[in-house]
Amino acid sequence: MKSALLALTAFVLMGAGTYAAPKSAGRTFSGEIMDSTCANMGNHDAGYKMSSTHTPKDCTLACVKSGSKFVLYNSATKTAYQLDNQNKPKEFAGQKVKVIGTYNTGTKTIHVEKIEAGS
Repeated sequence: MKSALLALTAFVLMGAGTYAAPKSAGRTFSGEIMDSTCANMGNHDAGYKMSSTHTPKDCTLACVKSGSKFVLYNSATKTAYQLDNQNKPKEFAGQKVKVIGTYNTGTKTIHVEKIEAGS
């Protein structure tokens, strides 16, 4: 009986600790959804020529189809952030967005929680 009571108490305390734990507060990152190749160059100029496209969206999608990865590129800081989710960015290819997520400094990757249109 005593061990059952201890187990029940431990279970309740673990549950309360989990419930009380704060949710991860995602940070907001701003920039353009680009492909990693063009982001490394800082623009789509070479990508337009290589992919025979004329818009950021078409260039990004063509480069990703050829093996590049979706990234978030901040032109103000000239920083490209890797994105752990390669499905969510597709609908925002070539657009300015806000990415909400957590940044892993070790892998230099944003864990994407949400992407929304930016300004």
